[in-house]
This record gives sequence, C-alpha cells and structure tokens, in this order.
Amino acid sequence: MSQLFEKIPMEGVKNIIVVASGKGGVGKSTVAANLAVSMSRNGYKTALVDADIYGPSIPRMFGIEDAKPDVTAFGDKEMIFPIEKYGVKIMSIGLFIEKNQSLIWRGPMAANALTQLFENTEWGDIDYMFVDFPPGTGDIQLTTLQKLNLAGAVIVTTPQEIALNDARKATSMFTNPDLKVPLLGIIENMSWFTPEQHPDEKYYLFGKGGGHKLALEYDTWLLGQIPLVMEVGEAAEQGKSIFSQHNRQVVEAFEKITEMIITRAISADDQVN
Repeated sequence: MSQLFEKIPMEGVKNIIVVASGKGGVGKSTVAANLAVSMSRNGYKTALVDADIYGPSIPRMFGIEDAKPDVTAFGDKEMIFPIEKYGVKIMSIGLFIEKNQSLIWRGPMAANALTQLFENTEWGDIDYMFVDFPPGTGDIQLTTLQKLNLAGAVIVTTPQEIALNDARKATSMFTNPDLKVPLLGIIENMSWFTPEQHPDEKYYLFGKGGGHKLALEYDTWLLGQIPLVMEVGEAAEQGKSIFSQHNRQVVEAFEKITEMIITRAISADDQVN
C-alpha cells in the first residue's frame, strides 16, 4: 500500500517516530510532548508535530498558544518556521487558529492540511521528529503512514482492559504487512499512583500489567511505565515541562523510555538496512 504514494521529502530529518493510541484520555499528547523535551535534553535536535488537526493540544502544553510561526516566501513557495521551546521545534495547526475555533473539515481536507505542515515547514537538521497522532486509525494516520518514511511507532496505553482493546487496534495498524512500520514498543501511562507523603507505596488504580500484556501479544518491548502524578497534568496545563517539576519518578521514567527509543530506532534501522 505504501508504495503507491509519493513520499514527502523530509531532507535533514533523520528519524520520524509516531506516538499513537487507540483511544483518547490515555495521556498520549503529554507523553509525546515530554518525550520530545527529554530527547532534546539528551543533546539531540528534536521536533514535534501535532497531527491532531481537530483537537490540537500541543500549543497549550508548551505554553505557546499565542505564538504565530513566521512565514517567508521562497520563490513561489511559502515556508513556515516552527516555534521553538525547550529545544524542540514545534508545529501544530493550533498555531494558526484561535483557541476556541473549531475546524469543520472532512477527512481529506484535514489530511491535506497535515501534509502541508510537514512539507512547508523549514525544519533544518533534525535527529528525532515525534508525531503526536490523534486517537484512532483514520485519514490522518493513514496519510502519515503512506507519505512519510517512518523510523517507527510507539503505542501509549493505560493498564485497564478497555484501553488495551483500543490500543490493539492502533498496534494492528502498524503491524499491517502493507504498511511496514517498525513497532518500537509500548508505553504504559498512569501505571500506578504513589502519594507524595508515602513515596514507597503504589496503588494500581487502573489495573496492573496491561502494557506488559500488550507488548507480549505483539512481540515488542514495554519501553517503560509512567506513574500517575498530579504534577504531570499541572505542568501540561501551565505549559511547562515535567523536567521543571520535582517528582523524580516521572523524570526517570521518561529518561529511561528515551534511551529505549533511541536503542530501538537504531535497531529497526539496522534491520531495514
């Protein structure tokens, strides 16, 4: 299937990794945003594309809702310069619309808008580009899979079975032999809750072991488990990185996952070559 579509030239971008989930509410965008920041903190040139055309949340999470990208004409083509924060180059349709404005577009229009964000943005040299997918398996996902050369995909889920059922659908999309996208692994979010006053206690509010179960089903890696911590949500609401917070559990979880993604992406590239 992917061979029927002309690929978007992404010169200078080495590794494009999509972050996906089967359903909303699992913290996928929060995970994508903090993975990008973590990768930048590790010294890599990093970009983040908000592919959720209908409900972009990345501008809010980075505190750049009021920022407007510069647009410059190069010959007969206009190029967009991404907003940069925390060392991450960011692009989102949310940077071009008002906060309360809704986009009432059919799937092909949304997919075309996303294509333009990739194609008309002046990215420069990028080691890792993360693409924050909307939930589900629709036009946005298929367009990205067909038109970009991807280094791999990461699935975000929470431990409970209802989230796993939807995560399986997203995982199956990437493991489809016609699409041939390497599955880098599973990230389990909201794995447990630890009260700040009792750091040695863990409460499994949404069940236990769901991410590991999904990884076994698809013969892939459980990249890491992220605890449920109030500071993470508060940081996202305030446009701050979790690395500015004090909870070492979350910071260490993201640092470990980042290391795993780097290793898995290199491994997937070696298999292709």
